[in-house]
Amino acid sequence: MHRTKNDRDEPSATAAPSDQDAPVVAFPGTQPEQEEQGADDPLARFATFVRHRLTGDYSVDEFGFDPELTETLVLPPLRLLYEKWFRVSTHGVQNLPVDGGALLVANHSGVLPIDSVMTAFAVHDRLGRHLRMLGADLVFKTPLLGTLARRSGQTLACGPDAERLLSDGQLVGVWPEGFKGVGKSFSDRYKLQRFGRGGFVSAALRTGVPIVPVSIVGAEEIYPKIGDLKPLARLLGLPYFPITPFFPLLGPLGAVPLPTKWHIEFGEPISTDGFAPEAEDDPMLIFNLTDQVREAIQQMLYRRLSQRRSVFRD
Repeated sequence: MHRTKNDRDEPSATAAPSDQDAPVVAFPGTQPEQEEQGADDPLARFATFVRHRLTGDYSVDEFGFDPELTETLVLPPLRLLYEKWFRVSTHGVQNLPVDGGALLVANHSGVLPIDSVMTAFAVHDRLGRHLRMLGADLVFKTPLLGTLARRSGQTLACGPDAERLLSDGQLVGVWPEGFKGVGKSFSDRYKLQRFGRGGFVSAALRTGVPIVPVSIVGAEEIYPKIGDLKPLARLLGLPYFPITPFFPLLGPLGAVPLPTKWHIEFGEPISTDGFAPEAEDDPMLIFNLTDQVREAIQQMLYRRLSQRRSVFRD
């Protein structure tokens, strides 16, 4: 049984209200010692973090996830990006389960996968739960980035890892458009690419967790991709090397994302626990469910875009 957060009325099909005023849940797993010293005091929190590092009094799960490191070092700087630069508004938070597993499936864009990080931050900020993101192997092959990804809760986008996390009651995030989505041209913005073979649906069916469609508006415009230096991309082992109006023309300055206004919407969950045990082996069912999720996200994008008055402000 998956309980959902019902702190406000369900959003209508035509105008999903923002959840920005919904109460924020306290971070789970806060150490009692931190609470005594004031979990809201950055210096006290950091001092406790350092003490735990020196004494070895911290936990890391089998995937390498370190919750204390994530909450102390990773999330605070992301908050600035989330609140001050992109000014993210969230919608439909009541569709996320307060406990138990769920698979969040979102559109992907923006040249760099900042949208996935902002979605994970939104889940933690609004619900107090960590989103365990599934990433491409390129992430984990990259020095330093791969270690940081593991420590902050990400793991390889493969069925067995996804199923273990979902079975353990975790929230798991997947961006099935992959590099085709995050690297698409500006002219194709908000047009969903193929969702692959539906491996994420199979994982949800095997574990019986709901699938939550997620739409992200605003990320498409942070790096308007107008070209691709494919020879250089092949030389560097990258899926693409983007050309934008500002990069590489302006050098490092051109790598600063544009301060667009973002909207992240969590849609109505799609149940998977009513199917027969062998349903995960039915290719037609997997195809239909994959298409249902993709269509739900596309319609959420169209609706949100029709309500948007400006790329850079409310």
